[in-house]
Amino acid sequence: MRILDAHVHLYPPEINRDPAGWAATHGEPHWALLCTRRRRDGRPVQGFPSAEELIRELDAAGIERALLLGWYWEQPASCALQNRFFAACLRAHPDRLLAFATVPPAAGPAVCLAELERARDEGLRGVGELSPHAQHADLSAPGLEAVLAWAGAAGWPVNLHVTDPAAGPYPGRIATPLADFRALALRFPGTRFILAHWGGLLPLAGEGPAPANVWYDTAASPLVHGPGIWETFLRAVGPERVLFGSDHPLHLYPREPGAGLARFVAEARAGGAGAAVFGGNLLSLLDPAGTSATPSGAPGSGPPG
Repeated sequence: MRILDAHVHLYPPEINRDPAGWAATHGEPHWALLCTRRRRDGRPVQGFPSAEELIRELDAAGIERALLLGWYWEQPASCALQNRFFAACLRAHPDRLLAFATVPPAAGPAVCLAELERARDEGLRGVGELSPHAQHADLSAPGLEAVLAWAGAAGWPVNLHVTDPAAGPYPGRIATPLADFRALALRFPGTRFILAHWGGLLPLAGEGPAPANVWYDTAASPLVHGPGIWETFLRAVGPERVLFGSDHPLHLYPREPGAGLARFVAEARAGGAGAAVFGGNLLSLLDPAGTSATPSGAPGSGPPG
């Protein structure tokens, strides 16, 4: 069975060398709060691997390809740096890596759409991981609306960060009301959304069925949910709406330092994940017509809606 990881983060070498220092000098305090934390025992919450180290970890876990997601950066320059780095990763490992582009919605439509156009030319194939709530953009921000309309016209999925309401407090935690994601999906029915972290269990929240243009990834699942979430969610929502995603290089099993991607793959299998969850759904989202493995030639300047 082919396994694709639909939620992986990777950072440029200049960030990896000094994550906290880089964030301090580049106006990214929220990223620093989330990604440079240490646990009570002093161990970091995540690693900072190179692309080559990531490939080795994928091999060890039996994962064929990984989808690199950008971060919800606050500064346009940080988004551009991330996207150019991802373009280089795609050139170096075209058979192992896919990538989405990140943009800063608060910067406005012109900045965001120019960045998306360039990213598409460089081989990136979606948008995200975005978090309007952390990027200082409300749901009616012109930049966000332009991005979502562009993505719908271009056939690009959009991955949005969702903070699970069940998650306990931690530095950098930002509330993301589930009603906001339902509202976005309804306002942009032609855009396909991937809600990260099981979508905060949006379809199980008892507020009626989620919109039909919404999928869910499983990123960071062991940090919030027990293994039983797989069976519960797959039974309630259906496997055709779920994407296997890890949130690597976040340490998923902090009490088991040696556990990692392979352990998470095993957990997903035991919970009932099959071929669709492990990659088929992601491939269908990237190529809904089933015609090719390359991005469509959809126009890149969708209406600002």
